Amino acid sequence: MTAFGGFMSLLFLGMLVLAVVALVMAAMARDDAYRAADKQNKMFWMIILGVTVAVNLLVPILFLQIAGLIATIVFFVDVRPELKRVTGGGGRRGGSSSDGPYGPYNGGR
Repeated sequence: MTAFGGFMSLLFLGMLVLAVVALVMAAMARDDAYRAADKQNKMFWMIILGVTVAVNLLVPILFLQIAGLIATIVFFVDVRPELKRVTGGGGRRGGSSSDGPYGPYNGGR
């Protein structure tokens, strides 16, 4: 195998892994969260990402793989952050509303 062939194999494997991770994340989100985030419904994303995984596994046609990669990137960059925002899965873990960037705000005491 040439260096280029090895690089392309790693690239295709990376695209497959991203698609599988996106599919699992799409499956784990609640259906009503998609509606609340004003995104396409859950079934739409499951079909798109499922087809992307199938194309990466079964029909390695570069054009279709790139289209699937774009859909996967859109899911990660646009849909998933909105789903997290709507479901309350944001960046804070266990903090209160008075917490600042360096800890709880105590009112100058």
